Amino acid sequence: MPLPETLRRIPHPPVAWLFKPLHAIPWSLRNRPLAQALNHTFREPLSDGDFDCLEDHWLQLSVTDFGLDFYLTVIDEKIVLGSPRPCDVTIRGNSTAFLALASRREDPDTLFFQRRLVIEGNTELGLAIKNMLDSIDLDQLPQLVRQLLQTSDRLVALAS
Repeated sequence: MPLPETLRRIPHPPVAWLFKPLHAIPWSLRNRPLAQALNHTFREPLSDGDFDCLEDHWLQLSVTDFGLDFYLTVIDEKIVLGSPRPCDVTIRGNSTAFLALASRREDPDTLFFQRRLVIEGNTELGLAIKNMLDSIDLDQLPQLVRQLLQTSDRLVALAS
């Protein structure tokens, strides 16, 4: 039996269970390493002004199958993560959809039109963020980040 089929047949707990311990960690401790990684990863697009649409606006990214929410904005060309708060826009979807978006396996418009990713709130800002993410050249990202995205995307595709 091929590996992908074997993986599909093995009973497994919901992936969200793996992330339950994160909910016990204070937001400031949880967000610090992620903010550092994001600012390092997107250093060039941030300095080029690609993230300016997020200045003075809060974005909530909600990864539904992991039960995780991230609250972020941009201040002085740096991505800042916060704790739960009212946000101008929310982009909601499962991890497979976000990986497909990040790895460029699927066109962002397709993900949104198929309602695999959903924009709620200020849709004009949401579309600006979607277009901004779509315009980032993956070659600008560090090699390790590109490899992680591609490997994660392949593993998720195998298991689905």
